[in-house]
Amino acid sequence: MIKINEIIVVEGKYDSAAVRRHIDTLVLETGGFRLFKDPELLDTIKLLAEKRGVVILTDSDSAGFLIRNKILSFVDKKYVKNAYIPDIKGVERRKREPSKEGFLGVEGMTGEVIIDALRKAGVDLGEGNVKRKTLKKSDLYEMGLSGRPDSAKKRLELQKSLGLPKYLSANKLMEILCNL
Repeated sequence: MIKINEIIVVEGKYDSAAVRRHIDTLVLETGGFRLFKDPELLDTIKLLAEKRGVVILTDSDSAGFLIRNKILSFVDKKYVKNAYIPDIKGVERRKREPSKEGFLGVEGMTGEVIIDALRKAGVDLGEGNVKRKTLKKSDLYEMGLSGRPDSAKKRLELQKSLGLPKYLSANKLMEILCNL
């Protein structure tokens, strides 16, 4: 069991259970889109983020990114770390059919994948000091990952090779690369 300081925000109770099997910290559930109608939950996330920091760990589907972006629009980004699970096709054990987009959610990830996602987000897992690289938009341009006709294709190839979801903007990819 790995103990971390930050709280982790996930979508639902099965995601929460998957995280709690491997990580010792407070895990908050958004209840999916309930977050959009629950100002108290948003206030709680904001308060805890300001005290301990928050890691957003949502599914890699479009719904997960909507929830992630709602939190990011409400909480100061200096308190937030974004952890991303890879796009892995499959069906969770408790379900009969795959999700709408066909990918496993947080609940379907192994402990190793969850821990790796936290590591890539820059969470201190007790492995020593977390050192972050510095990248600028111009670096992405020089690498051909931004501002060129084939940049989106190159970013997708890189994201796939790193086990990252396809719905990342160039800015989010840059944030992740700084933490690798």
